[in-house]
Amino acid sequence: MQTMYTEDINLVKGIISRAGDLVREYAAKRSGLNIELKGKNDLVTTADVEVEKLIIGELRKNRPNDLILAEESSQRSSMPDTRTWVIDPIDGTTNFAHGFPVYCVSIALWHKSEAVVGAVLEVNRNELFLACRGKGATLNGEPIRVTSTENPAETLLATGFPYRNLDLLDEYLELFRSFMHETLGVRRPGSACYDLCCVAAGRFDGFYEYGLEPWDVGAGSLIITEAGGIVTDWNGTQNWMFGQRIVAGNPAIHAFLLRRIQHHIPPKKRAI
Repeated sequence: MQTMYTEDINLVKGIISRAGDLVREYAAKRSGLNIELKGKNDLVTTADVEVEKLIIGELRKNRPNDLILAEESSQRSSMPDTRTWVIDPIDGTTNFAHGFPVYCVSIALWHKSEAVVGAVLEVNRNELFLACRGKGATLNGEPIRVTSTENPAETLLATGFPYRNLDLLDEYLELFRSFMHETLGVRRPGSACYDLCCVAAGRFDGFYEYGLEPWDVGAGSLIITEAGGIVTDWNGTQNWMFGQRIVAGNPAIHAFLLRRIQHHIPPKKRAI
């Protein structure tokens, strides 16, 4: 179906395919990677930098007037109204650096302060999750939807554990304990954008995490909402893009997660 963003979708599909190929090339010679710490427990590799350069180079060539928000080279504290590309060259860098096969390339286009195109490529399985605002979400071209599960006891959740800011660790572990008692289990793949896409595809019923950055959630959030899910911050509002706290799921499980989060996490710690 043609939309005002059809050309952007075609562009991002081509770019993310090339980026995935480059990630695979680096994965094949992982022993030669230059791996550095850019912060506490926060890795960056040669592959992150070079894949980001590839993506930015293609965007600047094809969309020279657009802004870019990218993990390794540019940062902002709010989303401008003008067209902005949000890039994570490798989401799951720690997995990638250790040869653990869950890591993604994530590219989103935001316009007028909302996501309008989102693409996430899980590199190892060559799974392309794609969404355009108002047009639904797909996995390798096939439509996807969130689950219809309403009973928490029948749910499988996903989360991530903070590695920089540990101020919420005690409350977070109590929240985790609660979910272990009330659900089928909690998984931690190690890539937030992949977690979000798995919620969209019905593999998980819900997801929650804190300490995330815009490039972690910029594409996956649209893919979830276009698959029928809900995304908010921990206060139930829309300050999740830069607020570092996110909860997502099908409507019933999102509500359940939000209730438990607000029970275990005091108001002053639900937002930065």
